[in-house]
Amino acid sequence: MAQTESPAVNALKRSTELEEADAATTFEAEVDEAIALCEGDVRAALRATLIANAYLDREVKQLTEAISTGFARGRMRRPPQSVKIRV
Repeated sequence: MAQTESPAVNALKRSTELEEADAATTFEAEVDEAIALCEGDVRAALRATLIANAYLDREVKQLTEAISTGFARGRMRRPPQSVKIRV
């Protein structure tokens, strides 16, 4: 007799599929909103997105440098310091 998956597993798969569909729909709506904010100019929307991403990258870097290793309990490691070697 073939063993089938339990209803709970099937429900979890359906739930995940619905969440992915909702995320895709939300993502598309956000893309449309960004383009609309830039008056239909896709290049301007991309430029604004790249600028916002660069800003957020800088924020993450500054916050990562500001947090103490003890506070993060070792989960956030500081990048190795570059050493200049004089010859």
